[in-house]
Amino acid sequence: MNYLFYTLLALFAFLPLPRGGTFDWAWLLMSVVVYLMAAAWLISYLQGKVSVTPAFKAARYVLVLLFNWLGWNLLQIIPLPIGLLEVISPLSAEMYRLVTPDIVSAPISVDVIATREQLITGLAYSLIFALVLLLVDNVKRLRVFTLWLIIIGVIQAVIASLALFGGQEIFYGASSAQGTFANRNQLAGFLEMNLAIGIGLLLASMKEAGHRSWRERIRSWAKTLLSRKVRLRIYLAIMVITLVLTHSRMGNTAFFASMTIAGVLALLLMKRSPRPVVILLTSLVIIDIFIVSQWFGLEQLKQRFEDLQEEKVSLDIRVNTLNRLNTSMSTRELHKEAALTGTGAGTFFVIFPAYQDIGQPGFFQHAHNDYLEFMSDTGWIGILLLAAIVIITFAAALRAMRKRRYPLMRGMAFSSAMGIISLMIHSSTDFNFHVPANAALFMVILALGWIALAMPVERQGKG
Repeated sequence: MNYLFYTLLALFAFLPLPRGGTFDWAWLLMSVVVYLMAAAWLISYLQGKVSVTPAFKAARYVLVLLFNWLGWNLLQIIPLPIGLLEVISPLSAEMYRLVTPDIVSAPISVDVIATREQLITGLAYSLIFALVLLLVDNVKRLRVFTLWLIIIGVIQAVIASLALFGGQEIFYGASSAQGTFANRNQLAGFLEMNLAIGIGLLLASMKEAGHRSWRERIRSWAKTLLSRKVRLRIYLAIMVITLVLTHSRMGNTAFFASMTIAGVLALLLMKRSPRPVVILLTSLVIIDIFIVSQWFGLEQLKQRFEDLQEEKVSLDIRVNTLNRLNTSMSTRELHKEAALTGTGAGTFFVIFPAYQDIGQPGFFQHAHNDYLEFMSDTGWIGILLLAAIVIITFAAALRAMRKRRYPLMRGMAFSSAMGIISLMIHSSTDFNFHVPANAALFMVILALGWIALAMPVERQGKG
């Protein structure tokens, strides 16, 4: 099934280019391609040409939760008796009664078309997760796939940096790096995950500490950091530079916080590898923050934090920050009235104007907080399903870090843990999960946790 694997590579190369896949034709094309890939794999499976991988089997509970999530989205567009709707989703019932007082039945979703679109993309994301588990089925493919994703991240970083320094506009004029994404925060989220994958690969290349003299250790560290791994190290530096150039406060905070937290977890869980982990993370901090980034806008990013604290921000930034706070507060009020079921996946933009502060101008497609938007759209039922998916996968990544001895598997477990932590932090102020390129890449981050735990390796001893 090589052609399916290469199609998967092509898909991830394409997704960031049309504004992160947010154009209607782009996410629809993504969905169609993924459906066809899944159908082709299933046909081959029925013909006995392919088999289910250990990673897919290990992740079966996550797959069950994903399809329960899709089932909940489907249930939200099925008409229910109005009496039942008033009990389980009074806000939706009220909205329908305002339009048609004598209505007999109505769905939970206040915009069936929007929820149907979310169902289409949600199924595509779930199938991407499954296809990565099924197609990335050996160490060679895992190396190719992860390195390909890093190269895509580097290309996006180069595009963003050249556009910024050259004063060229791609989709919207901006004073910060944003690449082919709609804004800098979306690019920051994309780079965070690619950096997590890259750091995991670099960690996998670090040799275990043994009983060696200090001279041998220094020679080994120097060889690792400056010789064979120099290309990967340069890739990481380019992406870190561009991440700083986005001037995304939460994006940069999420990246460095997640790297620190995942590093501490690696030190606690990985056996026989504390020194390589310390050396790698220390080199990333010293080289990227205190040397490279000083030349490429770290001071501007620092100033944005200081200005926010000292209330010296420009009017535009004040308005943007106030809008985010007002949107979050209004979304909380919305959720209180639709706590159990939500108002339908993808319906935030429909229902939010009824709760929007009268002094808050503008139209808001998203809540600038993925947690609140998912709560508003799908209620406690939906958010608990999503939380279970992330928590179970994070636990699997930690198990892989503790259990696996093969360096690449431990490195991918680190990537999964770091990527999850990073997006969980960043999602408190942005909507990366509503950007197809970022949502699809996050499904890869989740899949890497299960691959790290369950992929067999041809090596003497335990894997």
